[in-house]
Amino acid sequence: MGLNPRSWFSRKTLRHDLVAGLTLGVESVPDGLAQGLLSGLNPLAGLYGHLFGMVGAALFTSSALMTVQVTGAMALIVSDAGLETLADPDRALYTLTMMSGVILIAAGLLGAGRLVRFVPTAVMTGFVTAVGVNIVLGQLSNFTGYDAQGDNRIAKTFDLGLHLLDWSAAAVVVGAITVLLIVLLQNTRVGALGLVVAVVVGSIAAVMLNIWVANPVVLLRDLVAVPGSLPLPVLPSLDDVGFLIVPAVSLAFVAMVQGAGVSAAIPSRDGKPSDTSRDFVGQGVGNVVSGLFRGMPVGGSSSGSTLVATAGARTRLVYFVAAAVTSLVILLASGVVAYIAMPALAGLLIVVGVTAVKPSRVYSVIRSGPLPTVVMAVTFVLTLLIPLQFAVLTGVGLGIIMFVAQQSNRVRVRRVVFSDDGRMREIDPPHRVPPGEIVMLQPYGSLFFASAPTFERQLPAVTPESTRSIVIVRLRGTDEVGLAFVEVLRRYAHELRAVGSSLKLVVSEARVIQQLEAGGLRAEMGEANIYRGSEWVGAALRRAYDDARDELRAEPRER
Repeated sequence: MGLNPRSWFSRKTLRHDLVAGLTLGVESVPDGLAQGLLSGLNPLAGLYGHLFGMVGAALFTSSALMTVQVTGAMALIVSDAGLETLADPDRALYTLTMMSGVILIAAGLLGAGRLVRFVPTAVMTGFVTAVGVNIVLGQLSNFTGYDAQGDNRIAKTFDLGLHLLDWSAAAVVVGAITVLLIVLLQNTRVGALGLVVAVVVGSIAAVMLNIWVANPVVLLRDLVAVPGSLPLPVLPSLDDVGFLIVPAVSLAFVAMVQGAGVSAAIPSRDGKPSDTSRDFVGQGVGNVVSGLFRGMPVGGSSSGSTLVATAGARTRLVYFVAAAVTSLVILLASGVVAYIAMPALAGLLIVVGVTAVKPSRVYSVIRSGPLPTVVMAVTFVLTLLIPLQFAVLTGVGLGIIMFVAQQSNRVRVRRVVFSDDGRMREIDPPHRVPPGEIVMLQPYGSLFFASAPTFERQLPAVTPESTRSIVIVRLRGTDEVGLAFVEVLRRYAHELRAVGSSLKLVVSEARVIQQLEAGGLRAEMGEANIYRGSEWVGAALRRAYDDARDELRAEPRER
C-alpha cells in the first residue's frame, strides 16, 4: 500500500535508493524530452510528465517500484490526437492528460483491474509491435534533418526515401553517434546512464558541427525557450473536453494494459501480487498532477521500473530522489539542456522503437493459430495506418470479438454413460439419437449466446428413426445461459417430441433455472423433466436416468 510509511523509506536500503534515484533522475531528462519530441508538441511537456507524473503516482501505486512516466505508446497517441488544430494546443495537451487521469482513477475505484486479463495477447502484440515501428518511422525526419511530407508516417517515410539528397549530413552524423553509443554502452557498467552519455556526446557533436555547416543541426533551444524554473500550475480547458474524449479513453486504456504488465513483472516488498485496480488509481493521480503542471499523459514505464529494480531500490524514496535530481537539472542547468540536439533524441527514440519489436512474441502468436495471427496482423496494420486513438479502440473491439470467438469454439459435448458398478464414464456422443435409448449429454465450456450454435452443432441429430428415446442434458457447473441457448434447447425438445422422444434437463444453479423460466422453456417442458442438482455429484443425473428408464419400460410400445 502506497500510504504505508514503511514503503517510503528504509535505512537498510538507503544507499541503493539514493543511487537508483540519482540514475533515474538524470536519465529522465533526455528520455522525457525525447518522449515530448515524439508527441510532436512541446518537448518540455515530456520532461514535466516524467517529473510530476512520477511524483504524483509514487504514493498511490500498489508496488513501491512501479515507475510512472511518459511512454512511447502514449506519446504517439498524443501525436495522432490532432491537438495542433485547436486554439491552444499546449493547454489542450494538459487538459487531455488530466482527463486521462480522471478516467484511470474512476476505473481503479470501480475495480476494473480484473478486466485487463481479457485483452488478448494477439491484440497487444500487434499494437506494441506497430508502436515500435511507428516510433522509428516518426523520428526519421528528426534523425535526417529533412521535413518529410505525408498524411501518415508510412507516407512520410516514402517521401523521405525519395529525397535522400535533401538529408542533413550533420543531423545524420549526430543521430548515428547517439545510436552507436547507446548500443555500445547499454550492456556495460554505465547501464541506463549510457542514454545520457550518448545524448550528451551527440549534442556536443551537433554544437561543433553547427560551427562549420550551412544547414545547422536543430537544437532544443531552436524549438522552445527552456526556462530555468519549474512550471506553474494550469487549469484545464473545458472547451476542449468534447474533442479530447476519444484520445483520453484510448490513453487510459493503454495505461491500464501497460501498467498491469509492468506491475505484474516487478518485485514487491512483501511478495504479494500487485493490486491492478490500485495501480490504475496511482497512474490516474500521476496524470492529474502531470497535467496540472503542464506535463504529458503518463503510465507504467517498463524501462523505468526495470531501472530502479535493477539498481537495487526498495522504497518509494527513489522517486522523490529522482524528482529532486531532475528538478535541480531544470533549475541549475537549463542553459545546458537547451543545447540538446534533436537528432540525438531521435536516435534515442529509434533505439527504443527497435527494442520494442519482439520477434519471439510475434512468432509465439503465429504458432498459437490462424485466428490470433489474423487479429495481430489487423491490429498491426491499423496501428500503422490510422490515428492511434482509433487503432486502440479498434483493438479493443477485435479483442472482444476474438474472446467471443475463442470461447464459443471451446464448447465441447460429451456423452455420459453409467457403468455396471455405478461409475460414470464419458465418451464421444453419437452422431444420431439412436432409437429406444437414453442419451446423457454433458456440455463443457461457456454457454453464452455466441456458443449456442457451436453447442447445437454437436448435439446428436434427430432423425425419423430416433423414436422412443430420451435425451438428458446435464448443465452442472453452468451458471449462466443466454436466450439463444434456451432457444436451441427448445428446438431440440420440439424435434425430439416430433418423433416420439423427449428431453430432460439436469440443472445445478438457480440462475439457470430462472433463465429457463424467463425463456418459457420451463413451462413447456414441465417440472417433471427438469431436475435440480445438489452438492452430491451425479445424484440428480442418476435420478433423471432412473426416471427415464422407468418411462421407457412403462410404455415400450406407445412411445
